[in-house]
Amino acid sequence: MVISSIADGLVRGIESVGDTISESLFEPVIRLGVTGLARSGKTVFITSLVANLMDRGRMPGLVAAQEGRIQSAFLQPQPDDTVPRFDFESHLADLTARQPRWPDSTRAISELRLSLRVRSSGLLAGLQGPRTIHLDIVDYPGEWLLDLALLDKSYARWSAETLDRIAPRDEAAAFRALSTGTDATAPLEESVAQALARSFTAYLTAARDAGFYDCTPGRFFLPGDLAGSPVLTFAPLPEQPNAPRRSLWREMERRYDAYKAQVVKPFFRDHFARIDRQVVLVDALGAIHKGPRAVQDMRGAMTDILGAFRPGTNAFLTKLLLGKRVEKILFAATKADHLHHSQHARLTAIMEALTRDARDRARFAGAETSALSIAALRATTEETREHEGRKLDCVRGTLLDSGKAAAFYPGELPEDPAHLLGPAREGADSWLGEDYRIMSFAPAPLTLKPGDGPPHIRLDRAAQFLFGDRL
Repeated sequence: MVISSIADGLVRGIESVGDTISESLFEPVIRLGVTGLARSGKTVFITSLVANLMDRGRMPGLVAAQEGRIQSAFLQPQPDDTVPRFDFESHLADLTARQPRWPDSTRAISELRLSLRVRSSGLLAGLQGPRTIHLDIVDYPGEWLLDLALLDKSYARWSAETLDRIAPRDEAAAFRALSTGTDATAPLEESVAQALARSFTAYLTAARDAGFYDCTPGRFFLPGDLAGSPVLTFAPLPEQPNAPRRSLWREMERRYDAYKAQVVKPFFRDHFARIDRQVVLVDALGAIHKGPRAVQDMRGAMTDILGAFRPGTNAFLTKLLLGKRVEKILFAATKADHLHHSQHARLTAIMEALTRDARDRARFAGAETSALSIAALRATTEETREHEGRKLDCVRGTLLDSGKAAAFYPGELPEDPAHLLGPAREGADSWLGEDYRIMSFAPAPLTLKPGDGPPHIRLDRAAQFLFGDRL
């Protein structure tokens, strides 16, 4: 096992050096990771980004596009033959149909390669022709990234922390009752293990729907071809130091360790370790709408996610990455089109404050970070209305549930993010004196001019930060 690990490390090191030399001398490759927690808009982000890089009329904030140095952009087969291709064409068809609809959300990892023919700038412009730069976009669920925290935890520690955290939550009542009534020292019965795993999965789903973001293991939401396998058939149980072999507790411990070894580690080894730039999409407005508890949980989740970007704290990642670090990380508050533009600066400030603790703790060792409020696809228009002598800055769009057009005033975000983060940190049940609301809008029908991609908010600025320097 040790010899195999050393050999794998040497092979990865050689491959990394070879890739670096090849990219430097021939066609550079930028590997962009796109992640976020559920319903943060990953699929729409990638679809709109690729469409707007192919038709760049709405990308003035991307310097190479504004200067006209991107001569063409075209899709090519991705380099990883074992990773599903991101279904760009189908997702774009959903968004641009006569009756548009939001595409299905991310269910597993996928990849897409967009190649750009770019003319050099500055003194070299007249000395060399255009070069090809490949943008490899890797889409993966944020819940998988949260699993990183499990790598340094034993089953006993993970169980104790999980059971303590979920004890006051109503969503966990059924699972707690089942686990309390189960004798973990009794011989394993597969039906009992499956019942516990199903109940724990039901809790995780209910907790996520209620606004909790500390829901791991991530593959319980998106099992894929592992559904029903022993590696996903475990749940937290109170520690039993003297549990005999072949008992329920020992089998749960074995399956938890198998999950880390056979599910979590391969993801980081095969995919995460190769990412150069990263965008983390965050539905901050959704968390604010759900209340202080959801905001505090989201802040904790951001801290856990950032653990993946400081491998010095994890022995496995330190050996795996061989000194390689993600160079740039963008935290993007999505669905900015649900607010009037006059509030976008406040949303960005909240995003910066939400990730401040995580960024301070991570000490990114040179990684550059930024925060933005964006809408990868703009689904609303803006208007100002008079109401009881006040002028209200509203957004108008088609409601997703009813299909009716409506103008909506979501409330006014505070200028000082501490007015949100303070009550969240203190465990308040609601926002005192404030009502922050959010509606679900359907995508608006699009009529695109030749050369224009889908309408967006600051997608060009996000692209410039993430990979503009490499163009």
